[in-house]
Amino acid sequence: MKRAIPLLLAGTLLAGCGATPSNPPPVPSPSSPSTQPSVDTRPFAELERRFGARLGVYAVDTGTGRTVTHRADERFAHASTFKALLAGVLLGRLSDDDLRRVVDYTEEDLLDWAPVTAEHVGAGMSVDALIAAAVQYSDNTAANLLLDEVGGPRGLQRALRDIGDGTTRVDRREPALNEAAPGDERDTSTPRALGTDLRRFVLGDLLPSSRRQRLTSLLVGNTTGDPYIRAGVPDGWRVGDKTGSGGYGTRNDIAVVWPPAASPLIIAVQSDRGKPGAASDDALIAEATAAVLAGLT
Repeated sequence: MKRAIPLLLAGTLLAGCGATPSNPPPVPSPSSPSTQPSVDTRPFAELERRFGARLGVYAVDTGTGRTVTHRADERFAHASTFKALLAGVLLGRLSDDDLRRVVDYTEEDLLDWAPVTAEHVGAGMSVDALIAAAVQYSDNTAANLLLDEVGGPRGLQRALRDIGDGTTRVDRREPALNEAAPGDERDTSTPRALGTDLRRFVLGDLLPSSRRQRLTSLLVGNTTGDPYIRAGVPDGWRVGDKTGSGGYGTRNDIAVVWPPAASPLIIAVQSDRGKPGAASDDALIAEATAAVLAGLT
């Protein structure tokens, strides 16, 4: 993977990705819930039983307004999914010159998961390259350096409050934010809040068009998502996602999904197993995604 990283990062932000839709559709007004047919949530309860997990789902077809939800307003640890929101805040706030500015760091700043930043100790990395590392490789050192750019965890939480997210909490840095102890509301969110934020950043008007395309390119180029939402959609569908994992079997993925010749879908899936040392099961997210698609159609 180390050999591929420099090529993938080079120009990722400032050049963009040619395969990304050049004009993401605007966010339409959702249909009134009273006019939407009910969605059978039994498949999600069955997945919880079969995988021994708690599962949260929020999905919306942005063309029809049809939604699929299961525990959509329950709190789960957001883990590394917050990096997509952090990227959105930075892309909305920083100038091109700010994005090119080099951030210096040392060996002491490196965390256990630093696949990109570990290659550039001493030389430093530009803010835009750090954003790419955080989103596409979930580099924890990059995320902490970027948190400094917004005033730390509290600064990011204030930025999310400013865009109307009154739910998501950002309390700690990497790696402590992944602790995910049951009942601890620090560093938690809900599927509905994460999905709504992602929709506003990628498909809404929070960002100017060029920055919206840039964030889309980063999410579409994510390297960590193949077993999750991407595995639950048909071949040929474009997916831009950000994954997250943490303690107590936490496994999350949030995504914008572009079916061919149809309006994009927003899918946010969060899960945990509630026991110390519990492993996550990647197939749960893929199967929940397949159930989402069945519900939306």
